[in-house]
Amino acid sequence: MHPYTSIAEQFAPFKRVLYVHEFGNGNINDTYLVTTDADEQMQPEEKHFVLQRINTQVFKQPRLIMQNMRTFTEHMRRRAREEGHCWEMPRVIPTCEGQDFFIDPQGNFWRAISYVHGSRSYETIKDTKLAYEVGYALGTFQYLISDLPIERLADTLEGFHIMPRYLQGFDQAFSHNGYKSSAEVKYCLNFVEKRRAFASVLETAREQGRLQLRPVHGDPKVNNVMIQESTGRAISLVDLDTVKPGLVHYDIGDCMRSGCNPLGEETEDWEAVRFDPEIGAAILEGYLTQARHFLTPADYDYLFDSIRLLTFELGVRFFTDYLAGNVYFKVKHPQHNLQRALVQFKLTESIEAHEADIRHMIQGMVSPAL
Repeated sequence: MHPYTSIAEQFAPFKRVLYVHEFGNGNINDTYLVTTDADEQMQPEEKHFVLQRINTQVFKQPRLIMQNMRTFTEHMRRRAREEGHCWEMPRVIPTCEGQDFFIDPQGNFWRAISYVHGSRSYETIKDTKLAYEVGYALGTFQYLISDLPIERLADTLEGFHIMPRYLQGFDQAFSHNGYKSSAEVKYCLNFVEKRRAFASVLETAREQGRLQLRPVHGDPKVNNVMIQESTGRAISLVDLDTVKPGLVHYDIGDCMRSGCNPLGEETEDWEAVRFDPEIGAAILEGYLTQARHFLTPADYDYLFDSIRLLTFELGVRFFTDYLAGNVYFKVKHPQHNLQRALVQFKLTESIEAHEADIRHMIQGMVSPAL
């Protein structure tokens, strides 16, 4: 019996839990796929569900996460029905006592959400068809939530994607741990210093009123897009803990960062990392089929900046965590976060080298929409 079978049983009072095994490869929460004895033909939605232990060192107010999830999933389901979108939102599965979460005797915070049946996710994008679907998924998500007032969403992760704050955290980590001086560390330090002035580009635009806060997903990586196996179409975007008020640029920048690196963010061959313009064009094409309904002219002006900035941001976050002793992201070895930072910085370099091409690509897609 798996040690968390008893936890899973809190969310399946009328079914016997058969299996619990690790699921996905998230960097923050612990995630498991639960299999029950429900009949897969008669009760497909009850056969499997996703069990998660929320990392309360990162998400310090997990009850607000659940409150947000109730708010936006109900809103998006209604919008999807009204507009005829083939779109699935994971459901919050209550405990035996009707609660949205369970706290075990050790104080761990657990929740269960429905599993999107008949679908799968991918770690990297190898072809333009999948790239289009990943972009379409993000555009659909943002479109369906675009009319939800941000006042109805709690800020569950204050400072998330605020790049100037990450630089402050980096400076603090370096001041306490700057003794690490390998060639790779020196490369990263030099890389960050050369781009400090660029770090506030999106926040400055927001402060000037050019960009507005909207509901955003917060973490639309490739492996959070669920693809229907029978059709190859995107039908859901999962990992919803970071849905909160933010800039839509955080999302499209992070999606492009994740999708346009065919080697993936966990590759050890960081010097071979490159931005793939063809994949990028397909992601943007899929995204804009839906996003053109709510993007403003000023939003388009900052699309390239968002792609460059979000890639740089994640590199800084990985590097900061390495300097601080690997206290935020899960790691498999002491150099893991340094390796991840090198991947993101190399990808940032490639994005910068393709700036003219990317801006031309964006302009070519934007013109018909304006």
